[in-house]
Amino acid sequence: MATKTKKGEPAEMSVAEKLSALYQLQQVDSDIDKIKILRGELPLEVQDLEDDIAGLETRIGNIEAEVSTLQESISKKNNEIVNSQGLIKKYEEQQNNVRNNREFESISKEMEFQTLEIELAEKRKKEFSEIVSGKDGLINESKAVLEERQGDLTSKNGELNEIIEDTKKEEEVLNKKRTQIHNIIEPRLFTAYEKIRNNANNGLAVVTVERDACGGCFNKIPPQRQLDIASRKKVIVCEYCGRILVDSREEEQ
Repeated sequence: MATKTKKGEPAEMSVAEKLSALYQLQQVDSDIDKIKILRGELPLEVQDLEDDIAGLETRIGNIEAEVSTLQESISKKNNEIVNSQGLIKKYEEQQNNVRNNREFESISKEMEFQTLEIELAEKRKKEFSEIVSGKDGLINESKAVLEERQGDLTSKNGELNEIIEDTKKEEEVLNKKRTQIHNIIEPRLFTAYEKIRNNANNGLAVVTVERDACGGCFNKIPPQRQLDIASRKKVIVCEYCGRILVDSREEEQ
């Protein structure tokens, strides 16, 4: 790579060395990309399943909270019914001891009122119970879907972990090599490389000249420009796709 000064300090890299370093970095990144391709859509599928599971768990929790509130309301209505029944019994006993018709009618109205309260409470109980029944159905459906998603997640995680384990050592070596190359490339040039790479569909930021054409977009390169690229005296990019162009001799090094 970079030559050494007499004091042992690394000298500034020549353009040829910069191009060579960029090409090596591209090769390493391409190998890392191949590993990611091997994993395919599994990481995204795992993330989607985890999001689905979290959403289902939240939904089930919310519905169960609603059911709990409804059951409390049903219990409250039961208490109201018991209370009204107790009052009716009390009023029945009072009727046996009334002194006139006016008192009898007054008590009868109270008993009628409590009877209506019981009917209303029973009606509300029935409504709440029907809602609870419907929500219990939703809970069961959601739990069935949740169980299915959890099974899918276990399966996908197993596949992903197997691939990661198979490629772990290779990826560690590549990442270490990438860091080493990254450290000798000047920040400005590395930033430009990353920008080009992120904008390229195939992740290629540095390509060789192949059959008088750009190895990235395959547009023809004029002869004089090919000579400039071969001289390795300056960084040249493709005028069509913006990729950094290097001489095919880089492949032989």
